[in-house]
Amino acid sequence: MSIAGKRRQRAQGEELIRHLYHEHGRSLLAYVTRLTGDRAAAEDVVQETLLRAWKHTEILENGKGSVRGWLLTVARNIVTDRARARASRPQEVAESVEAPAVERDHAQTVVDSMTVLGALDGLSPEHREVLVELYYRGRTVTEAAAVLGVAAGTVKSRSYYALRALRAVMSGKGTEVAR
Repeated sequence: MSIAGKRRQRAQGEELIRHLYHEHGRSLLAYVTRLTGDRAAAEDVVQETLLRAWKHTEILENGKGSVRGWLLTVARNIVTDRARARASRPQEVAESVEAPAVERDHAQTVVDSMTVLGALDGLSPEHREVLVELYYRGRTVTEAAAVLGVAAGTVKSRSYYALRALRAVMSGKGTEVAR
């Protein structure tokens, strides 16, 4: 076939697709949207359906069967194929947006630990004990109260003032906060 013949055939195919879209596009999009429940996915399926129609114009031009029926069948098959492909692949897990993974330098971790331990030395023994029980040993307020032999309310109060004192010591604004 000559170059001019190929161009003519391509132009006829493009005109056929424009005609198909004009005549069947709305109903095809509505049908696929009902199948997928997603307008954007439905538009992709309609585009793929029309691309397949363009590749197989001989089927549409031979006059056998309903053109709309052929288009709807092709669209349904595309939706089915996509659903099967999704089901056969493992589900992707999205990364957390609010907490990106940050690799910390081991040396920085050691320095941070030494800084906190040094600041803890600047606290009163009562405040230090409460913070150690709650944050380093991971005890609840009730458990810390039992270990320290004080009331749960005392543990809460001491932890509040201990954290304030720790902040003050670490920021260099002074030593132990009175209380």
